Amino acid sequence: MQTILSIRTEGSGLYEFTNDVVRFVRESGVAQGLLTLFVQHTSCSLCVQENADPDVRRDLEEFFLRLVPPSDDPSMRWISHTAEGPDDMPSHIKAALTAVSLSIPVMAGRPALGQWQGIYLFEHRNAAHTRHVAAHVSRG
Repeated sequence: MQTILSIRTEGSGLYEFTNDVVRFVRESGVAQGLLTLFVQHTSCSLCVQENADPDVRRDLEEFFLRLVPPSDDPSMRWISHTAEGPDDMPSHIKAALTAVSLSIPVMAGRPALGQWQGIYLFEHRNAAHTRHVAAHVSRG
């Protein structure tokens, strides 16, 4: 079974969509198998991360901002791809450093996530976007 999940973002940050994924897996009827998620964009990524303490999300966002600042930062003068603004190329770099796909086992009809784990779209652009994630679940 396959679908496209749409996630609306309001700028850079982590957007949890675990409930959408759990619903998709449940509706697929697959009890044991493999879930694959793939984001169809080059300036955002996917991750499994803690969903209990919002400080984790804030710290991750701050880490990546410090690791790859906007192209108008003096340390980033070497960047040439700036047509879509100072967050464009840094967003591509962040996406290259992180995951664009996830594979998660399905057990007992649910993604086999740990107690504090959630599935996130990691938006690297500053502007709002509607992002699309291809989801596929297969029996295993």
